[in-house]
Amino acid sequence: MPKKKSGKVTAIKPSPKSSFPSAFFPVIYVLFCFFRKFASIIPRPFSNIPLSGRTRSLIEDARRDRESGSSSPGPSRCGDSFVFEEEKSGKVTLNILFDLKNEKNAGFFKAGKVFETFEAKLLHLESRPSRKSKKSGGDDLEFFMKCEVHCTDTDIFINSIKRVADDVRIVQEEKIPWFPKKISDLDKCNHLMTKYDPDLDQDHPGFSDPEYRKRRGIISELAFKYKHGDPLPVMEYTPEEIDTWREVYRTLGGLYPTHACRQFLEALGQLESECLYGEDKIPQLGEVSAFLKERTGFQLRPVAGLLSARDFLASLAFRVFQCTQYIRHPSAPMHSPEPDCCHELLGHIPMLADKEFAQFSQEIGLASLGALDEDIEKMSTLYWFTVEFGLCKQNGTVKAYGAGLLSSYGELLYALSNEPQYKPFNPIETAVQPYQDQSYQPVYFVSESFEDTKHKLRQYSSTIQKPFSIRYDPYTCSMEVLDEPSKIQNALGQMRDDLKILHKALERLGQK
Repeated sequence: MPKKKSGKVTAIKPSPKSSFPSAFFPVIYVLFCFFRKFASIIPRPFSNIPLSGRTRSLIEDARRDRESGSSSPGPSRCGDSFVFEEEKSGKVTLNILFDLKNEKNAGFFKAGKVFETFEAKLLHLESRPSRKSKKSGGDDLEFFMKCEVHCTDTDIFINSIKRVADDVRIVQEEKIPWFPKKISDLDKCNHLMTKYDPDLDQDHPGFSDPEYRKRRGIISELAFKYKHGDPLPVMEYTPEEIDTWREVYRTLGGLYPTHACRQFLEALGQLESECLYGEDKIPQLGEVSAFLKERTGFQLRPVAGLLSARDFLASLAFRVFQCTQYIRHPSAPMHSPEPDCCHELLGHIPMLADKEFAQFSQEIGLASLGALDEDIEKMSTLYWFTVEFGLCKQNGTVKAYGAGLLSSYGELLYALSNEPQYKPFNPIETAVQPYQDQSYQPVYFVSESFEDTKHKLRQYSSTIQKPFSIRYDPYTCSMEVLDEPSKIQNALGQMRDDLKILHKALERLGQK
């Protein structure tokens, strides 16, 4: 299942209905000091606003992103010009980036006075270490502000900000959300949600265990530092961690022959025969990634926690699965409130070794690229009821293929009992089905086959409104945006060449 590191949050969002009164100035200055303290520990990109609440899925993350209007901006949204929408009230929304030097701590307070003077409404605020400062070795901060001012005050408001801050820039609002165009862009798709972090979540089994939290921090830091092309981190697991894996492996292994689908069993058997899987060791990402790459082109990438919905789905578009390396707390081996290596290595990896399922997973990712927030929420729901909790028909019986089921002893038994309701997979209905994240699902969707499910998903994806189409180039692992006739003609030319090869192959078969 898709997947923030505590103490690194650098975003606040006051209510859009509240203005920016002078009473906020002391609070903002304290926040400024907070931002400087934590942003200087380890750089992080501007991220989605951390949201409270407990959920194991991408769906609620996507829903809240949509409702808050804070979808992942990506690194390419900054420009030298700006576009703003004028409301009936005469107000406009501005997105401003500016730097504050270390010796100008009072500049943030002065910026607040500018907001007070122009009665500006602060809608969103983020900070990060300045990019220029990182190159020069300094510790200055860069701020992003989204605010609302009267349309007649825009020029003088911006000029006033320029008097108290450095390198003031206006950010262009793009109608199409940023998305990665090449596989190395996934280095920028690392917006994490704070849910389930054992440092913050009092219900997490490891919350009161300082050694477990320290261990988690070390493993997460390796994922934070990872860049595309680096060797996958090798983990030296402790005997206690291996004991947890062994208990999960044995318990679930007893159910797989009767409850798991054929594709899962075949892949698990291959993993075991190649000595990559077994109860006495936790598999290493590098070895498992090589196994997948050879069979379906999927590869693994380490991740520090629960990724935002948009970023996780974007990874699937490149046949990249973001995989955690930490393991659940030993006090609760059969339950984890978050994705961990048991969930992903046992639940997801065997299925990603199947070509049809791998193609289906990539189709979900491709459909998400450049989609609006409401469509991301629907794609997340489709992911939930298929890749996580999907069932399929095989030889007249219903089997499990969803990773959330294949890594959960209790729900795997329940899903294949007579208690839940089964519905045939229909993307239009599935995309809006209410889900359950605190207990077992009352409804499961049953697929006729992965090929049928992929075909239906393609039909559904074609209804998502985008001003362009996307074609994945497997040779360069990049996305080609088909927004010009010449690009489409080139793509057609490549397809003709492939069809000629297939036609020639058919002719040779006919001559035999």
